[in-house]
Amino acid sequence: MDDHDKGLAHDLDTLGRRRALLGAAGLAAGTLLAAWGCGGGGASETTDSSSSSGSSSSSGSSGSTTTGTCTVSAEETQGPYPADGSNSIGGSVANALALTGIVRSDIRTSFGSLSGTAAGVPTTLDLTLVNTNASCAPLSGYAIYVWHCDRDGEYSLYGVTDQNYLRGVQATDANGTATFTTIFPACYSGRMPDIHIEVYRSETTATSFSNKLKTTQLAFPVEVCQAVYAGADGYGQSVTNLAQISFATDMVFSDGTTTEMSTVSGSVADGYTVSLQVAISV
Repeated sequence: MDDHDKGLAHDLDTLGRRRALLGAAGLAAGTLLAAWGCGGGGASETTDSSSSSGSSSSSGSSGSTTTGTCTVSAEETQGPYPADGSNSIGGSVANALALTGIVRSDIRTSFGSLSGTAAGVPTTLDLTLVNTNASCAPLSGYAIYVWHCDRDGEYSLYGVTDQNYLRGVQATDANGTATFTTIFPACYSGRMPDIHIEVYRSETTATSFSNKLKTTQLAFPVEVCQAVYAGADGYGQSVTNLAQISFATDMVFSDGTTTEMSTVSGSVADGYTVSLQVAISV
């Protein structure tokens, strides 16, 4: 897909600069370039022995720091399709955060002046925000913006220009949790399946990338992705794409998924619940 190829080149450049800076801390600066590629090793391999089982006890992720009993979630690129005001589409700034209706729990449908619904396996996404400076206490009243690709591996507003689905903002509740109703994303060429996450201090500040506190990504256990893509309608291309990528060769997750690997339950028939703790230092 040409759009994705361009976007991944953009991400590669961004991640390369970030990892080069981390090289002084003992990380190999050449790891990303050495690992990059769409055919490396198969989807069943991961950089951490526990990642493919959905465990979050794997061996580290760049950008993560430990404070008390919690680990700050890895800082990651927002990628080429954030629609958070940081880039443009056709010469106009793309900012879904500025649109009325972006604050919502069900992100399967488009909103505002657009209409349409993303097809796919129903998925409930539970993100719990905690503070590493307060013994992992939940952070209520913050805002979390999520976005991800559709069943065909396309992102709304960019690849699918007449839709803005699969994007939404939710405030965290008293337990620090923001819940979204969505679909299981595809695996497009060159990336492991993922969901993008930005954290803001409140709904009122979740209007532009310039106000964000954290950017990270969510990863899925490999066997769950395999079950979805083999068992659900419309994900046929994802079967091929997933077989050509692994955590070891993914440009974002190749350094580990300790703070980004989700816990998943459910089935293709009944839908899935995907959970992740997102930790920040405030």
